[in-house]
Amino acid sequence: MKKFFESLSEKKILVSDGAWGTELFKAGLRAGECPELWNETNRNVLFSIAKKYIDAGSDIISTNSFGGSLIKLSHYGLAEKTYALNKTAAEISREAAGDKLVMGSVGPTGKFLISGDISAEELIDSFTAQIEGLIDGGVDAILLETFYDIDEAECAVKAVRNFEDVPLICSFTYDRNSSGEYRTMMGATPKDVLQAIITLGVDVIGINCGGGYNNSIDLVNEIRSFSHKIPILVQPNAGLPETIEGKIIYSETPEVITNYVKSYLNIGINIIGGCCGTTPEHIRIIRKVVDDFLANQ
Repeated sequence: MKKFFESLSEKKILVSDGAWGTELFKAGLRAGECPELWNETNRNVLFSIAKKYIDAGSDIISTNSFGGSLIKLSHYGLAEKTYALNKTAAEISREAAGDKLVMGSVGPTGKFLISGDISAEELIDSFTAQIEGLIDGGVDAILLETFYDIDEAECAVKAVRNFEDVPLICSFTYDRNSSGEYRTMMGATPKDVLQAIITLGVDVIGINCGGGYNNSIDLVNEIRSFSHKIPILVQPNAGLPETIEGKIIYSETPEVITNYVKSYLNIGINIIGGCCGTTPEHIRIIRKVVDDFLANQ
C-alpha cells in the first residue's frame, strides 16, 4: 500500500483513467444489467478496457466495482457474490496494470440514513464486504467516488478503516445551482464536505462526474482554497451528455479538454483523469498535457 504514496510523491501528478461504464456499454452491456457480473462472465472485456487506459498513459486505473456493495448487488440477487466479484474486479485491473497503480472503485448505495430506511451499521457492513474483496484482489488504494451524502461517505470511510494502512481517496459530485454555487445533491457545500471528510483522515479528496471539465474548474479552485496541502483528485465528465440519433454524445472531446486540463494543473491538483464519457483518447491527451507541464517545472 505504500506504493501509492511513493508514486504520488515521486511523480507529483498522477494520470488516472476514464469512464468504465461508457466503455462497457460500447462493449454490449445492456441497461439494467449488472456491470459487476461482467467480472465473472466477460473477464477479457474488462481486461481490455483496463489495458487500453494503461496503454493510453494512466498511472492509476480503477476497478469494475462501482456498484459492488452488498446492498447494490442484492438488487440483482447477487449479494452472496459480493466478495468474489470485487476480488475478481481487482485482480483483472491488477493484471492489466502491471507495475502501475490500481484503485478499488466504491460508489454510493442509493440508500439514505436520513430517511430511516437503513442504519449506519448496515451501510458499514455493506461497504466492508466490498472493500475486503478489493483489498484481497490487490488494489493499491480505495476510491470512494460519486458520493453526495456526507453521512453515507462517513460510513464508507469507517468501513475502509476496518483495514490497516489502506490509502483512501474520497470524491464527491457537485452541481452548480441557479446562484452559481456548488452543492451536492443533498445540499452540502464543498466546505461542508471537506470539513467532515478531512476530519475523518482521508488521504486524498476529490471531485468527479458533474458538469464537465470546463464547468468544474471554479469548483476545484474553491476546494484548493479551503485546503492548500491535501492532495486533490479531479475526474470530471466529458461535458454534459446529449442524445443524438439515438446515441449518447459528450460535448468535450479529447481535443477540447486540453486547456481545461492545463487550468487544473495550474490550480495544483495531484491526480487527474475522467468520469462519464471520457475515453482512452481523452487519457492520452491528459498524459501529454501532464508530461509537458512537468517538463516545464
